[in-house]
Amino acid sequence: MSEPTLEDISDYDTLKGEKKKIVWTVIIVGIVIGALYYIAGQKFNDSQDSIKVHDEITIVPGSKSIPVK
Repeated sequence: MSEPTLEDISDYDTLKGEKKKIVWTVIIVGIVIGALYYIAGQKFNDSQDSIKVHDEITIVPGSKSIPVK
């Protein structure tokens, strides 16, 4: 079994027929899933219950820390 060559592929230059429909379906489904994920993230994001941290990190072990003045 060998790899197909460009001459063997019937719709190399342009997608036609069933392959074109599949490509567009995958693109549209990807956009719809992304939009739903974005909307769900906006709707269920409750920033009122977040924990506020006011401490500054001044020393990080294992690195060259810059002293805060």
